[in-house]
Amino acid sequence: MSTRATARSASPSGRTTSPRTATPRTATPRTTTHRTGGAPRVAPRTGARTTPRPELRLVPGVPATRGRRRPVPLLLRHRRAPFVLLVVGLLVGTTLALLVLNTATAVDSLKATQLRTANADRAEQLQRLEQQVVSGSTSTEIARAADAAGLVPAGVAAHLVIAPDGSSVLRGTPEPAPAAGTAEGGN
Repeated sequence: MSTRATARSASPSGRTTSPRTATPRTATPRTTTHRTGGAPRVAPRTGARTTPRPELRLVPGVPATRGRRRPVPLLLRHRRAPFVLLVVGLLVGTTLALLVLNTATAVDSLKATQLRTANADRAEQLQRLEQQVVSGSTSTEIARAADAAGLVPAGVAAHLVIAPDGSSVLRGTPEPAPAAGTAEGGN
């Protein structure tokens, strides 16, 4: 609740006039200056007051004559607030973006490490298989594998030669393969 000092002055007819805001008056002489730039001149007071001084009273609860002001939002009261919020928002956004990028980089690095390990394992397996192929293709290995499968070495071979007129001639004498138990290198 606000209080204001108002003055009611009495007119010569005895009525009080409308309230108005009291302004303090002092008993100092009035000073005036001319436009020509001279020294200030003191105007003397002439005579006593013809009107009585207004009675000053404290009037509680007089509403303000001005219209109420709407509350100003906090952002409009402080002109720096939008800029500060923008800077803070940019910092938070940048920090979150860096966090996401670092996480994605760490995940990719982990996947790359797993792929390198799997690639090294596959390279070792490939070398083992190549070594098996190289060691398995020697003539002694082939003979041992054939003997284990029950195969026997072939005997002396004969060749059949066909003449241009269509007749055929046998060269060499064919021999049958020995039985599996009587082969030279067999068991």
